Amino acid sequence: MTYPDFFDTIDIIKVKDPLSQVLGAFLMGEYEFSYLDVVKSAGHSCPTVAGAYIITLEALKALYPNQRAVRGNIKVEFEESLEEGVAGVISNVISQITGATDKSGFKGLQGQFARHSLMSFDKDISNASARFTRLDNGKAISVTYNPEAVKANPKMMKLMKTLGSGEARPQDVKEFGVMWQDRVKRIFENIDAVVEVSEF
Repeated sequence: MTYPDFFDTIDIIKVKDPLSQVLGAFLMGEYEFSYLDVVKSAGHSCPTVAGAYIITLEALKALYPNQRAVRGNIKVEFEESLEEGVAGVISNVISQITGATDKSGFKGLQGQFARHSLMSFDKDISNASARFTRLDNGKAISVTYNPEAVKANPKMMKLMKTLGSGEARPQDVKEFGVMWQDRVKRIFENIDAVVEVSEF
């Protein structure tokens, strides 16, 4: 499996999942998510998928400083509707990492470990990209993501038109992909410029 080298330089997200522990999937319920994991699930790497990963990474650092985030113990809210913009793409990545879902998730085991109804849309969260709340203590973190702080290579638009015309050569496709991933890489290298974290 071949992919851009920078994927392996991105911070991983460590979680503790009580359900996983009870069901014997992972020792102590402890495991990790990498950017490569979410790219494989999404099927691509782009500023949106990167943003969803970054939003979750930064929110969980703030909610669980110096400890593993507890999967299934986190509520996630969005200002957008599920059908609006890229909310669906972002929510899928966040759901994969936190376990939170709207209505489709796990219903629980003997009244415990439910994951459904932990994600909601159309919420008044002051223009933030997402708000994460710990269920055990109510601590809430809002995260705003602005990928436009890292500009794309100007040549990308021209190449995108070429790809859309059906006349792209193999070298055009390769060059576009390299430039596309270069922007994703630069987004990760400039997290402080693209993300704002606020505690409530």
